[in-house]
Amino acid sequence: MASRIADSMLLFMGPHQRSIPSYRVGPHCSPGMLCLKLESILGKEIKHRKCSISTKRSKIVQAVAIPVAPSPIDSAEYRKQLAESYGFEQIGEPLPENVTLRDVIDTIPKKVFEIDDVKAWKSVLISATSYALGLFMISKAPWYLLPLAWAWTGTAVTGFFVIGHDCAHKSFSRNKLLEDIVGTLAFLPLIYPYEPWRFKHDRHHAKTNMLSEDTAWHPVLKEEFDSSPTLRKAIIYGYGPIRPWMSIAHWLIWHFDLNKYRPNEIKRVKISLACVFAFMAIGWPLIIYKTGVMGWIKFWLMPWLGYHFWMSTFTMVHHTAPHIPFKSSDEWNAAQAQLNGTVHCDYPRWIEILCHYINVHIPHHISPRIPSYNLRAAHQSLQENWGKVGLLKFFSWFFFEGPVHSKAGFGLDMDIDMEVPPFVFLEFESINIPSEWGHYVGPEGQKMQ
Repeated sequence: MASRIADSMLLFMGPHQRSIPSYRVGPHCSPGMLCLKLESILGKEIKHRKCSISTKRSKIVQAVAIPVAPSPIDSAEYRKQLAESYGFEQIGEPLPENVTLRDVIDTIPKKVFEIDDVKAWKSVLISATSYALGLFMISKAPWYLLPLAWAWTGTAVTGFFVIGHDCAHKSFSRNKLLEDIVGTLAFLPLIYPYEPWRFKHDRHHAKTNMLSEDTAWHPVLKEEFDSSPTLRKAIIYGYGPIRPWMSIAHWLIWHFDLNKYRPNEIKRVKISLACVFAFMAIGWPLIIYKTGVMGWIKFWLMPWLGYHFWMSTFTMVHHTAPHIPFKSSDEWNAAQAQLNGTVHCDYPRWIEILCHYINVHIPHHISPRIPSYNLRAAHQSLQENWGKVGLLKFFSWFFFEGPVHSKAGFGLDMDIDMEVPPFVFLEFESINIPSEWGHYVGPEGQKMQ
């Protein structure tokens, strides 16, 4: 069935493949958005063209798309060609439409859903000791080593977030009151209100990669981008120089406005907000009293910014890649969104330990009830049962320049060069695009190669 793109634009800040951004028009495109992966597919040869916008001057590349014959997306040879163009070792088959999320969950061993109190509290011990070590490092480090101490401490305090994250998903303890208490306390050093975050995060899981409904990340629509010069500039800088800390904006916008919550949620939201404000009212003055304003910056603010670096990274990497579509509610499929639309990223071992394996994200989206310490085992099961239908391992240090080691498909290694990508804007006129792909043509009718 034809998908319709209606006068819309997507701003996507995903990773480069071989230093070239890839976006796509295809059947996954939804009304009001520009789908991912800019590419011209000419026979069996795939060519790329970079379209960028600097932070000083916006340049919109306008294009329309013309229909072409369907590409053999189900062909192994075609997927291999496509994978090579993206810099991947393998791109799996699309998940069949008739496969449900329950079908996928039923293939995962029941033991990975079991809560282990010892392992849960071991996670708390790891976070508490690593955070304490980080604060000690900050107190003793000379000025030129402070960035390293802040990086460690910011990563360690991210572990507190993951503990609260497990509590919110009811995968930390069998005692639900204890989970709420631990979750609230774990979020306090981050001044994150636990209940507001939990309510919105549940929606993220229920509406993953659903256009306009996912609360974690969604494309920027043309009408939003054009709505005001101030917002336009904020988007350009927000997805550019300050991109690693864009989660701060998300934190402010989504979690402190009572109007965003249902009446039955307000009481719990207010309790969480009161806890956060109490921490700020007591904890901040105490830190300043003991160490001064510079101490507050050294011991709290910089690790907090380090945490938001990882929050921004995980949010973007786990659910945005050139092949991942955002669909409208009438086209959205839960199993496809969670299995095909979630990205697995392998990080250095110390980061995975301190962050309690939140990077093993595909099984977490298949079922949030899987405790973080069981995600690796669940992921292995998914590899064995669903590795051929689009489970994607994709290591993406897209905040940095230079070569990185990456994995695509399951257990397959490859090396790609990535750099901080430019802003990519494409504006499409109203057009029907049948089948899998369309060539991109410029305003003069010339193909963009």
